Amino acid sequence: MKVSSPNTAHRHGPAPERILPADDARQLAERFKLLSDPSRLRIIYALLEGGDVCVSDLAELVEVSESATSHQLRQLRLAGLVRARKQGREVFYRVADSHVRLLLDVAAEHYLHDHEDRQ
Repeated sequence: MKVSSPNTAHRHGPAPERILPADDARQLAERFKLLSDPSRLRIIYALLEGGDVCVSDLAELVEVSESATSHQLRQLRLAGLVRARKQGREVFYRVADSHVRLLLDVAAEHYLHDHEDRQ
């Protein structure tokens, strides 16, 4: 019986070059982890609806302390999901780009579709 070697063209799955590289997959998973936190998710939605918003207004909107909101924003900023702009003593945040809205809109649509089917 002949055993196939790893170089044999006998494949049933997708071509390896079509699979997300491991490092990219890790970085993408880190962003999804950030978005899996309800407070951070609410902050993102508040920014999507409000445009540039300062920390104190965001904290009030999402009903979380200013220090916790600041901490969450820092994580989102480091991941490239939000951008900051300083004006005087205040820092205003906004969503980094339209891809964030697209991603969340698709996820919400999927969730709501599943949720409606179960009722």
